[in-house]
Amino acid sequence: MHKTQKEDWDIVIEPKRSLFALNLKEVWQYRDLLTLIVRRDIVAQYKQTILGPAWYFIQPVFTTLVFTVIFGRLAGLSTDSVPPLLFYLAGITNWNYFASVLNKTGVTFRDNQQIFGKVYFPRLVMPFSVVITGLVRYGIQFLLFAGFYLYFLFSGAPLAPNAHALLFPFLVLILAGLGLGFGLIITSFTTKYRDLIFLLQFGVQLLMYATPVIYPLSTVPENYRWLIALNPMTSVIETFKYGFLGKGTFEWAYLAYSFGFMAVLLLLGIVIFNKTEKNFMDTV
Repeated sequence: MHKTQKEDWDIVIEPKRSLFALNLKEVWQYRDLLTLIVRRDIVAQYKQTILGPAWYFIQPVFTTLVFTVIFGRLAGLSTDSVPPLLFYLAGITNWNYFASVLNKTGVTFRDNQQIFGKVYFPRLVMPFSVVITGLVRYGIQFLLFAGFYLYFLFSGAPLAPNAHALLFPFLVLILAGLGLGFGLIITSFTTKYRDLIFLLQFGVQLLMYATPVIYPLSTVPENYRWLIALNPMTSVIETFKYGFLGKGTFEWAYLAYSFGFMAVLLLLGIVIFNKTEKNFMDTV
């Protein structure tokens, strides 16, 4: 009798036994796939449009102009003496990145159910690709903000940039983590409760008004200011404005709260997402 030889495999796929087995190392092993998906999403987004990538600039500019007319001129909301165009663009640029990551990650299982049922790869690759794709768009829109910022700065606008602007990479990390964490939790629940998909975009729009995007935190009555500060996005937007514009509310405690909230939320989101993917195909 011949002894059975033990076969060596390059990849062994087995179920996750531990709830906290995040398996991020496997995601890194599929980084080439992640790169391809990001490239596909960037190219495909405006591929058959007339204006193409120009929409990256048109959307925030148009939204900023609408906010300037409605909230700045008609409603007369304060912008802390900052030019309204620059004030609203600062808030919109950051909010758009968070909202984009949240909205697209929140439908990961719905939009990818066909490929998830046919091909194996770490499912976290898809939401991570949303974060990176959104980061490219965010970078382009930040350049737009920088252009207007330099124009107003050299035009003598009352701007006072300071060293807190160096926190910018840290703020982007929190934005990405919050959008990804919320999105992973929502998409995990949408496998059973499809109503959440319809509530997602509506809820994100409402959340914007609970964030100092169109108004400074300093104008909120003190009795309600703590409630707005509980929103982890509040300190991110306010710190960005404080660092670049010199106007806004900055507190290390608020920023630490946002980072801690993001870290816990992201860990919870990944755990729930990994648990849901085990029986995902049985519930869709």
